[in-house]
Amino acid sequence: MVSIDTYNACVDFPIFDAKSRSLKKAMLSSAGGVIGKNANNTVVVEALKDINLHLREGDRVGLVGHNGAGKSTLLRLLSGIYEPTRGTSHVRGRVAPVFDLGVGMDPEVSGYDNIIIRGLFLGQTIKQMKAKMDDIAEFTELGDYLAMPLRTYSTGMRVRLALGVVTSIEPEILLLDEGIGAVDAAFMNKARIRLQDMVKRSGILVFASHSNDFLAQLCNTALWVDHGQIRQAGLVDEVVEAYEGPGAGEYVRELLKRFETQDADPRST
Repeated sequence: MVSIDTYNACVDFPIFDAKSRSLKKAMLSSAGGVIGKNANNTVVVEALKDINLHLREGDRVGLVGHNGAGKSTLLRLLSGIYEPTRGTSHVRGRVAPVFDLGVGMDPEVSGYDNIIIRGLFLGQTIKQMKAKMDDIAEFTELGDYLAMPLRTYSTGMRVRLALGVVTSIEPEILLLDEGIGAVDAAFMNKARIRLQDMVKRSGILVFASHSNDFLAQLCNTALWVDHGQIRQAGLVDEVVEAYEGPGAGEYVRELLKRFETQDADPRST
């Protein structure tokens, strides 16, 4: 049984060379965690504070909040990249962290080679990735470019390649940080459907996103992360409304109704 449990989990980053002037400037910033001092009188940034999460199979959680609020740090805590400074974090299940679509790619080798490299980075084997090669190639629509070095690709082409690899895996726990805005609308719709299929194959999804469309389609609950703390938890439309206002909440509710109709009658797509 896959699960995520955190109990009052905190993540602090010590700043050993902090100067009083820069510290004052940081304290006045609207982004980032709370700045204070630890028991050794060292300046620290409290990136996450008192995080309590209890997720089980079937949970699809969206993370909302401004840049620097702590969403990516939370994903890294759940992936095991960061250990809690205080409190505890227990994650059971095979984790697929997808934080940066470009991580694990080599600009000097071909698209085909990068499919293998990126797959290995995500915990797959060479054999597994070779078996998925044709499907990934068809999805990306990159054609002969797959035989060319990655450095010849545009940003949108790189995103296509990375998305093809990411959406081919079958994780038990998927930790996804959105970074897929550099492709055209038609391909984005295609990618959204493929992402939705991947989410259905995963046991737990935690998804940090600024896109209400993606949140409505992929998530059933949401967390508002603000200055390293969970400010509100609840249904997607409720949390988005609290964070962005009534208009955004109503937009998400309309999307949810539309997606429910499409699920009930696939011909409506």
